[in-house]
Amino acid sequence: MRRRVRQYSVLMGTCLVLFAGSLPVYHLFGTGWAVAMCAVASLLPPVAATLGNLADPGDPQDRDTRFGPNADTGGEACGGGDTDGGEDGASGRRGGPP
Repeated sequence: MRRRVRQYSVLMGTCLVLFAGSLPVYHLFGTGWAVAMCAVASLLPPVAATLGNLADPGDPQDRDTRFGPNADTGGEACGGGDTDGGEDGASGRRGGPP
């Protein structure tokens, strides 16, 4: 879990530094460099979110994901199924008008 938080924090910190640093770069080097910095910074949040949600297979305490190498598969591994015992697939609905 710590690895994921650290990776997310580093990437989001880099994103903020790039966005904040684009204004001085605009004044010193021009528009092209500032736009390039903002373009790179706009790509970092989805990457950070993806890396932050990956489970760590080496950490036995990392069980906060439903699926994956460390998923807790106690009884409800595949989920699904009709819990009300009906044939229509709608839970709780028995007879009556359609």
